[in-house]
Amino acid sequence: MEEKKDQNQENKKNITRRDVIKGLATVPVVGAIAYGALKKRQVEKALNSSIAQELGMSNNQPEAKPDKLGGKVVRIGLIGYGIRGKQLSKGLGFVHPAEVDAWKEAALTNKNDTRYKDFLAQDDLNIQITGVCDIFDTYGTMAREMAANVNREGTGGKMGDPVKRYLNYKELIASPDVDAVVIAAPDHWHGPMTIEAAKNGKHVYCEKPMTWTVEETYEVRKAVKENNVVFQLGHQGRQTDSYGKAQEALQKGILGPVNLVEVTTNRNDPNGAWVYPIHKDANENTIDWEQFIGQAPWHEFNLERFFRWRCWWDYSTGLSGDLLTHEYDAINQIMNVGIPKTAMSTGGIYFFKDGRTVPDVLTTAFEFPDKNLSMIYSATLSSQMSRGKRVMGHDAYMELGNTITIFPDPQSTRYAEKIQQGIIKPDEPIYNYFPGKTEVDAVTSATERYFANRGLLYTYRGGKRLDTTHLHLREWIECIRTGEKTSCNIDRGFEEAMTAHMGTLSYLHRKQVEWDAENENIII
Repeated sequence: MEEKKDQNQENKKNITRRDVIKGLATVPVVGAIAYGALKKRQVEKALNSSIAQELGMSNNQPEAKPDKLGGKVVRIGLIGYGIRGKQLSKGLGFVHPAEVDAWKEAALTNKNDTRYKDFLAQDDLNIQITGVCDIFDTYGTMAREMAANVNREGTGGKMGDPVKRYLNYKELIASPDVDAVVIAAPDHWHGPMTIEAAKNGKHVYCEKPMTWTVEETYEVRKAVKENNVVFQLGHQGRQTDSYGKAQEALQKGILGPVNLVEVTTNRNDPNGAWVYPIHKDANENTIDWEQFIGQAPWHEFNLERFFRWRCWWDYSTGLSGDLLTHEYDAINQIMNVGIPKTAMSTGGIYFFKDGRTVPDVLTTAFEFPDKNLSMIYSATLSSQMSRGKRVMGHDAYMELGNTITIFPDPQSTRYAEKIQQGIIKPDEPIYNYFPGKTEVDAVTSATERYFANRGLLYTYRGGKRLDTTHLHLREWIECIRTGEKTSCNIDRGFEEAMTAHMGTLSYLHRKQVEWDAENENIII
């Protein structure tokens, strides 16, 4: 009797597994139901290996791309060596010796701190930094020292030849020793610097957002296209492998018709709210204040405005240009939404009463009627509650960041029979994607965790963890050599800029704004 009972249980177990695989054979999705940590891993591995080939949706990670780094050395001019400028120089393969020292010291006390090891493993892009420009003397000197650190060593290491520091960006751009420029200046300088570079025939990597005003958006696009330069906008999320998987899932119809997307920003520390440290060497004698102001409204010398410029409309594009653009570009990448028809924003300065003019809370609703879609962006700089991107379809919804989780909708039409049979359970994922390894990441701040969770710090290629900024710069360098088009080219940049400007203009005018696609104009 006991033997018969055991046999029945074994048959039931086998039938259940066979039925799951058979049922999923008509559903374009793979994954594992969470039966517990060990069981989940066993089932996930079995299901992936058995039906991935049938369904064409697997957890396989993208392989490393073929090497296109040979040929002529590309000579780079770096404009701006603040927070993002340092990160971009690292992506290019150059770090200040003092930073190397700090990484080495940290690794001695924390075996999980692999920043220096990862940096040394980063590909050599076959480039040379031949000029740097920063209007703060201390950063200008540091940029020269960074660019000379060709051997990626710490203090006392063997350095390369000294690199010229330019006091004005136009002089750097005009230099015959520069083939391409990397722009890491404040928002209000992105447009003018890109235009100047394009007119001089220099290729451009420009940090997001593409422009500070609507008017210069047209001028930037015109200059880039007329002068046939290779342009890459700094949305390194374009390199995040989970976004590729998300696009694949949407193309296979796993979610069904998608009508609502939610994207978010949640940060809750001074750095996340742009209250950056003020350098001890900074004063009126070490900063070229007039050059900083440029075309912005005149203001007397102010260290807070210089280091925390994101807090003022005079130089910034606020939450829309700084953080919404990353979230929008991810959705544009996987869904090709383009410029919305309308935008409506609300929000205000509710927490950081420090004299800033840009909001610290913002909600914007974008409408894409031709795609039967709404996208809602909501942001706060005074709460770190974890939220991400959610893509909601009739049959399933997807939570998207550095990982992907897809849950079936209880009222799904496509999966109704499987849900009724208990093969698919509404509260359990039907697809998970966890790229890369399981080692602890050397993420040291809340702001870094924010970007890491959104796939904006690193991703994986062929099982190897790589800096997304490095990959994005690498793509740009490769396109300079091959003449191919970058993933975040001038057309994608135009869409990003106009979308962000619509959100900002709606907030400032407290009314809905509309995009006139025929005339390429924002109607207020």
